Amino acid sequence: MSVHRRPLRVPALPALAAVLALAGCAPGGSEARVEPPPTPPADVAGFCAALHRELPETVAGLARAEASPESDLTAAWGGSAIVLRCGIPKPPEMADPKQDGVEVNGVRWLLQKLPDSAGGGFRFITGLRLAYTEVRVDEEHSTDAGMLVGLSAAVARTVPEGISSY
Repeated sequence: MSVHRRPLRVPALPALAAVLALAGCAPGGSEARVEPPPTPPADVAGFCAALHRELPETVAGLARAEASPESDLTAAWGGSAIVLRCGIPKPPEMADPKQDGVEVNGVRWLLQKLPDSAGGGFRFITGLRLAYTEVRVDEEHSTDAGMLVGLSAAVARTVPEGISSY
């Protein structure tokens, strides 16, 4: 897929995992308003439900927050510092060969810098999976690609490789 023409491999090193685990004292656990995507087809919703059950309790040292409204399609960490939405429709950016991407633990992510007018930070979207998953990261937490390690592991376990028709 040409969307991911510059892969960056970030292995799940034990040292990185230890650093992320020790950073667990950062704020989190608050509620985050997360707009669920439109209702996806049943198979995509099933992959998202499986992913939701496997998501880590902390990401980049931020504790899992309660997402409102509650949904198997959404999750958040550190309030709304890191927000996940699973089952989004195929983004038009996936067809743009000029888009940058990264690969983390076998999961490919489209990488987009968000403009300051949209709050800054980054947007990552899985590619070559049967359900598209979007992760938005605020500016403060977007400097560490290691935050994708735990999320990539959960995606790899629950969302099969392939090209989503949704």
